[in-house]
Amino acid sequence: MENKIKVGIWGLGRAGNCMHISEIGKYSDMFEVVAGCDHDPSRLDAARTRCPNARFYLDSKEFLQDAEVELVTVATRSPDHVKHAIAAVEAGKMVLVEKPIAVTYEDALTLKALAEANPGKVYIRHNRRFESAFAHIRDIIRSGKLGHVFEIKLCRDSFQWRTDWQTIQSAGGGQLLNWGPHLVDHALQLLESPVKSCWSDLKLGAARGDAEDHVKIIFVGENKRVIDIEISGCAPIPESTYTVRGTRGSLVSRDSKIELKYLNPAMPEETAPASLDNPPLGGSFGGAMVPVWCEDVLTVAPAGGDDPTKMWVHLYNAIRKGIPYPITIEQAVEVVRWIDYVKKNSPVDDVR
Repeated sequence: MENKIKVGIWGLGRAGNCMHISEIGKYSDMFEVVAGCDHDPSRLDAARTRCPNARFYLDSKEFLQDAEVELVTVATRSPDHVKHAIAAVEAGKMVLVEKPIAVTYEDALTLKALAEANPGKVYIRHNRRFESAFAHIRDIIRSGKLGHVFEIKLCRDSFQWRTDWQTIQSAGGGQLLNWGPHLVDHALQLLESPVKSCWSDLKLGAARGDAEDHVKIIFVGENKRVIDIEISGCAPIPESTYTVRGTRGSLVSRDSKIELKYLNPAMPEETAPASLDNPPLGGSFGGAMVPVWCEDVLTVAPAGGDDPTKMWVHLYNAIRKGIPYPITIEQAVEVVRWIDYVKKNSPVDDVR
């Protein structure tokens, strides 16, 4: 493909040096890394081994003056995302902003204004919107197999005595700004309703800084659906990544498998009314019908073939083909709005 998008990566840490370069390499017919920038020379050296034909800069002004760069991926530290996106757009570049797109709602609105003033220039890297299990589970929910879905739990659990800048509040650290944007985005999509209420709790249990490493958020939609989010760096026994409960069945998912237990689709629901009579001394608690269950174990395989790297395909199609990018600035700003709400209403409780 001759019409490759020429990419400059701003910030060559774990996101830029590892994720962005690797993912772009998977779509080398669509994208080419032609430049990179970081203030740490060792990061430039590491990137140079992976992209030997690219140019690398310590000076961001020189980087932004590179005429070959069409698209800048902003992968610097979280508090710098908005100002670096602004600088890139002002230099005439398109920009892909790594999560979190901003650390405050006010900054997110600044980015939104930038996007609105520069149509087709600002894109959001909420790549987990295309996570395979997320997409497959949405397919199952929409099929109606589980009946009316009333509760969904989203978990990302681990245990880490983490010591990097992502554990320090003043640097934009904490799980709320790390895994938080992904799972809050998932929650707002799965809620399928405006948020009616939000409860949250932030704790610090294992990380060595002062930022939260255990996050609980519960969203209740106007449709009464509940989304329960848990992100933890101090949970050595992890819960299922996804749990979905409906009136006709449930599912759980870990890694690449989805386990379902649901009522046989041909089976009607119990129609007998409840009674004030005593239940029988033996057997069930009443009701003439015995549930007939179906149980499946599925390998994650969404109908659309999604995986997180498919974000790059959508990005290429938006830039080169004019196909609307599926993650809007409004959706991304709403994610930051709720993260900011949680931060302001749930001080970090250090339980170490």
